[in-house]
Amino acid sequence: MTKRIFYTVFIVAIGVFFSSLILFITVLYEYFSGVQRDQLLIQTELAAQGVQNEGIKYLEGLSADHCRITWIGRDGIVLYDSASDIGEMENHFQREEVQDALAEGYGTGARYSSTLTERYFYSAKRLPDGTVLRLSAIQNSLFMLILGMLQPIGIIFLAMVAVSIILALRLSKNIVRPLNELNLDKPLENDGYDEFVPLLRRIDIQQREIKRQKGELKQMKNEFEVLTSSMAEGLILMNCSGTILSINHAAAKLFDTDRSCTGENILSLNRNQDLAGVLYRAKNGEPAETVMDFSYGRYQVDASPVSAGGKVSGIVLLLLDVTEKEKAEQMRREFTANVSHELKTPLHTISGSAELMAGGLVKPEDIAVFSERIYAESRRMIRLVEDIIKLSHLDEGASDMNWEKVDLYLLADETVKLLLPEAEKAEVTLELHGETTCIYGIRQLLQGIVYNLCDNAVKYNRRGGTVRVDIRKKDGFSVLSVADSGIGVSAEHQERIFERFYRVDKSHSKEIGGTGLGLSIVKHASKLHGAQIDIHSIPDSGTVITVRFP
Repeated sequence: MTKRIFYTVFIVAIGVFFSSLILFITVLYEYFSGVQRDQLLIQTELAAQGVQNEGIKYLEGLSADHCRITWIGRDGIVLYDSASDIGEMENHFQREEVQDALAEGYGTGARYSSTLTERYFYSAKRLPDGTVLRLSAIQNSLFMLILGMLQPIGIIFLAMVAVSIILALRLSKNIVRPLNELNLDKPLENDGYDEFVPLLRRIDIQQREIKRQKGELKQMKNEFEVLTSSMAEGLILMNCSGTILSINHAAAKLFDTDRSCTGENILSLNRNQDLAGVLYRAKNGEPAETVMDFSYGRYQVDASPVSAGGKVSGIVLLLLDVTEKEKAEQMRREFTANVSHELKTPLHTISGSAELMAGGLVKPEDIAVFSERIYAESRRMIRLVEDIIKLSHLDEGASDMNWEKVDLYLLADETVKLLLPEAEKAEVTLELHGETTCIYGIRQLLQGIVYNLCDNAVKYNRRGGTVRVDIRKKDGFSVLSVADSGIGVSAEHQERIFERFYRVDKSHSKEIGGTGLGLSIVKHASKLHGAQIDIHSIPDSGTVITVRFP
């Protein structure tokens, strides 16, 4: 601290010195420049009177060592110059001070030389005959003035440095002495600076607060236990030997114990080898994790070492429920396998047919049959890919699609007309009933809901069967109902028919060319609109699927 005070005082003193020096030289330079300009004006006025009375003879008999005198004609030609041969001098008509003198009777100017070390002051006066008399004087620049004063400035600077060092040393020692003499055992009994009083009071307060630290630590422990007890994740704090120091309610529930297990080794509660392995790695300073099965599901167990002084002093065990995560991962794997299987079958058909045709093993009259088969399988693949893309888009929230007011009845009418040819081909009667019902939604997705429900009702129907589409308002909902007289769905399959690639009758689904994704698209699109889906089906009697839009 003494050094810091010393350097601060020293630097401030030097800074003040240089600032004062620069300000003094600048002010002094400007003052003498003004005096010189005023003198030049007076001399110009006197010289003009002499030339007006005596002409050039006055100039030839005048001694002008301190300034330069130039007499300029009305056309700018130099008539006389005290420093140069007028025959070699250029025309001065365009000079600033000459122009001002010709226009206003008097002109001044200032210019630096090419080296920027000298500055010339100019003063010009127009005579009654139209000519101009100009006087100029040289003034050294501020830089040259400082160079000329380097010696006295250097002497003053050395003296200033010596004085600053002495003052800074004494001042820093005097400031620090009361600090070094403080009695910290009795801080309020010290005599010193008044500025120290808040610090001494703070020290006294802290000393009294230290006596309460034990109680405060206990209170903090209780608060920690309250916070961790409300956590859904399991949390266990242990020392490096695996002895439990703290365990929250969620962790105690997983290990089928209570908080009275504090002080016991965790392996006495569960001797799982994976748990022992992550604890061993954490004890050696390496974070580790594993997945364990508990009675409440699968949990990810993370063991993190706590280090102090370069050594492991404890272990934190965090247990995270990953049951739903693993279910989602399993569904993803099943989806990937189903996609692969669904694509493999048509690809094999296309590849086999194309191979037979390329090898010349197909009779000319059968080429059309094979071509139709290739075309049908390729269309099936296209529909499958399109449905997968739609589902992926819905999973992302379809944020790029426009929401608007949609008349559900008109939308259903357009969709029914679109499916009429297919219904006639399957010998199924497709009818629309209901009333105008407007909802706020995404037109493309709403049309997809109606289309897929009607398409399934037609495909899984009987010859001579019926499909009834009904649109109505009921109990504050806009209700879409699609009823068919088809094959129906048994109770054990009704909860799963909205899963991707799930088929009740796989052989029949492949015959009609279904992708197994239509009802999944209905489910996701309905969820995006906040709608509820209900299904009522009786095997061999028919199915009614109802979608209620808020």
